[in-house]
Amino acid sequence: MKKYLIQKTPFVVPTTDGKLIEEHHGKVATNNNDISIAHMIAPPKWSEPFQTPEFEEYTYIISGKKQFIIEDEIVILEAGQSIKIEANTRVQYSNPFDKSCEYIAICKPAFDFEKVNREEN
Repeated sequence: MKKYLIQKTPFVVPTTDGKLIEEHHGKVATNNNDISIAHMIAPPKWSEPFQTPEFEEYTYIISGKKQFIIEDEIVILEAGQSIKIEANTRVQYSNPFDKSCEYIAICKPAFDFEKVNREEN
């Protein structure tokens, strides 16, 4: 048995907001509940509703900028910066800027739609 797994076909999460989500490792792509790793591209002017995930989320910005509203604080990250947001923290992710934002998101345990706790708009 191999001691590694090379991911060549990430699961592309269907979206309706123009955001690209490629899950390389996680619940859907590799049946891994412990961690998820996704490559994402958020288009200009994109945003999600507030949420209070039951998992930690780490974000590394590859290019562009991304805005986070964490509890009541606005944080903007640029290329080369990263952030860790603790589980059970109210957060909104968005890209209110004029350029796409490319980034990597890592969730621990793995991202789970049933544990993201998105608010209604």
